[in-house]
Amino acid sequence: MCGDDQQQNHMFSYLSPKMRVRKDHPLRAIRVMLDEVLRQLSPRFDTMYARGGRPSIPPEKLLRAQWLQMVYSVRSERLLMEEMDYNLLFRWFVSLNADDEVWDATTFTKNRDRLLEADVAKEFMARVVEWARVKGLTSDEHFTVEGTLLEACAVAKSFQPKDKKPTPPDDPGNPTVNFRGEQRSNETHESKTDPDARLARKGGGKESKLSYSGNLLVENRNGLIVDAEVFQASGTAERDAAPVMLEQIRGTKLVTVGGDKGFDTFGFVEECRNLRVVPHVGQNDARPGGSAIDGRTTRRSGHAISQKKRKRIEECFGWLKTIALMRKVRHRGVCKVHWIFTLACATYNLVLMRNLAPAAALAQADVCLVEHEVNAKRLWNPTQPGRGQQIQRTTRC
Repeated sequence: MCGDDQQQNHMFSYLSPKMRVRKDHPLRAIRVMLDEVLRQLSPRFDTMYARGGRPSIPPEKLLRAQWLQMVYSVRSERLLMEEMDYNLLFRWFVSLNADDEVWDATTFTKNRDRLLEADVAKEFMARVVEWARVKGLTSDEHFTVEGTLLEACAVAKSFQPKDKKPTPPDDPGNPTVNFRGEQRSNETHESKTDPDARLARKGGGKESKLSYSGNLLVENRNGLIVDAEVFQASGTAERDAAPVMLEQIRGTKLVTVGGDKGFDTFGFVEECRNLRVVPHVGQNDARPGGSAIDGRTTRRSGHAISQKKRKRIEECFGWLKTIALMRKVRHRGVCKVHWIFTLACATYNLVLMRNLAPAAALAQADVCLVEHEVNAKRLWNPTQPGRGQQIQRTTRC
């Protein structure tokens, strides 16, 4: 019997967004970890807002929404809000009821500076790494360092001489720029759209693009990202960023770091040894002066293992550029690019940790979480800073 094509919509629904999500959905296990990290960051969020005034969108919801944007490769925050309006999975993950109104996309822009000043992305990343360390998912002895180019949100037409006087364009929307035969360099030119971007290329035979240098420090056990840095693109940006990240490794015991031939310089090797780090870098015998490491390092089996393990860092870059849309960033300025790049690295860790940790145990923990909303607004208390907004608390059974 053929069913009737009824067009009448139901006026009421008795199922919550959480009940619409299947029990074994990957986001269930990830939200358990994400909620725990955000709970630890709650005291820092309280210091970011005034004690009184109009209630704002909770930063926990903003960070959950940005996490979804990276995982589902949503190209813009405006499109993210459009999808969240009708996607019950997104609503459940962000902690919105089916009838709650979504916020405007410009809310991300207005709150990004506040989150940037509080260094939330860095702290968020540190909390995720600490979670993985407690669960025994990370190594504290063996690491890999590498860098890549992140294409800036600027076109080649904006790369103009620094001392050039502005002239009215022939077409304000898309001006004609002819730089054929012109010698252009970062010393004499800069982007009028993003002054922090630098013209760079990854290797010989490749085109030069306005870019930033994104750098990662990855542990070798499971390939989790331990630290991330964004520098202005240059020929030495990767070697400059590596010691900054290696300095953050806890403890004073000897550790190893793997790298490609680009790190085989006397300056970098000496800096590693000053930090009590054994440089397991690839030997570049073609470099003038020869390789900076010798048989005392390469004869050991650990050097070969580090060279084999270091290739896993390319998996991180592949996910960040393809899924998290970091191939061409949508933000301008090295500080904002660093903020969104660090947040994307933390997102990658959560996705990988869900696959490494027992998903069934995390899903069971989600069932034991009793979620309830505080319906009344938080009262202003001079001894306790607050945001004057409704917050959501989670308690274990």
